Amino acid sequence: MSQTVTANRKLFTTKELVLTALMSVMIAVCSWISIPIGSVPFTLQTFAMFCSLLILGGKKGTFAILVYIFLGMIGIPVFAGFTGGMGIILGTTGGYIVGFLISGLFYWLIESVAKDDLFSKNTAIKVIALIIGLVLCYAFGTVWFMQVYAKQAEAITLKTALEWCVIPFLIPDLAKLAIAVAVSHSVKKYANI
Repeated sequence: MSQTVTANRKLFTTKELVLTALMSVMIAVCSWISIPIGSVPFTLQTFAMFCSLLILGGKKGTFAILVYIFLGMIGIPVFAGFTGGMGIILGTTGGYIVGFLISGLFYWLIESVAKDDLFSKNTAIKVIALIIGLVLCYAFGTVWFMQVYAKQAEAITLKTALEWCVIPFLIPDLAKLAIAVAVSHSVKKYANI
């Protein structure tokens, strides 16, 4: 009689769960740091999203983003302006929040298909993956914004939506990305992550 022994593999270790939870909290705290500048508030959410992915990697970083979104969806006030609930997700800026998840999934995909050694040691590839993920977030969020805004107020052009929701954030988001790269490098080096 032959027995098959299967290893009990955990999705995450205890340390990974704690780090993922901490990064979810970091995203929430960074979303509370908000400057209202029109239809979409300026926050540090993208900085925290970049840090989550760079520090934890694609899988755990994406789970941190997912936990953050889930907490907000069930009503915990983790979104910008200390808000939460499905109304925020279904509102004009909800597409950008969902776009964070799309960014994380894209980063995870690139990390998964790239050779481990190449991806882990090449900051340029990580930055390019994050920039493309940010573009996907902008694209999804802008289309969402246009659809919801058209239902709530009036139809707007893509040009107007980009002027309101993307162009003011391009340089700040790239600056947040550069700072996240520096911060994540230091955190990984000194915290032994």
